[in-house]
Amino acid sequence: MRTASIILAAGESRRMGRPKALLPFRGGTFLSVLAATFSPFSDLVIAVFGFDGENVRLAAPDNVTAVVNTDYRLGMLTSLQTGLRACPDAIDTILFTLVDHPAVSPGTVAQLLAAVPESDIAIPRFNGKRGHPVLMRRCFADQYLAEPLTAKVRDLIDRHAGQIRYVDVDDPGICDDVDDPALYQALLAREAIKTREAIKE
Repeated sequence: MRTASIILAAGESRRMGRPKALLPFRGGTFLSVLAATFSPFSDLVIAVFGFDGENVRLAAPDNVTAVVNTDYRLGMLTSLQTGLRACPDAIDTILFTLVDHPAVSPGTVAQLLAAVPESDIAIPRFNGKRGHPVLMRRCFADQYLAEPLTAKVRDLIDRHAGQIRYVDVDDPGICDDVDDPALYQALLAREAIKTREAIKE
């Protein structure tokens, strides 16, 4: 089974004040950490940039295929469509996530991939709340590419609710939505606590 991972990083990051993809995290950046998390499970990792995309893509790590969505102002769907167009025909399954969910664990990705044989869409869930990344079979890529620009990413998923398998995980990172400096500092504080606890063990 060949898998592609798509990291959506096209937004203007207005509330953050700087590109979220390049925020320092775990000795790298949001983007590089996510790419490192997905790479062991993926044949291809794609990052979709938008605002100031030509400059931001220069900072993309070597294990990432960087593409630019010139229509990013029209919404997240256009960024997902841009990433899907960059997927080779040989890809069987596709993971996609937002760049502001950098703390997702490799174990979560492994659990999602293990769920694919039994479902068409796999979505992680932590304490009853669903999050990212989302895993889907390749057949949904064509459906997403056919969606009107007025649609939202979740519209197609909601139409196929009966084909979703929710995977319960012990991973608060799937619910992160690091949109502003306060949330970023909260994430760093959580990481510091996690590091201290690991040292004590």
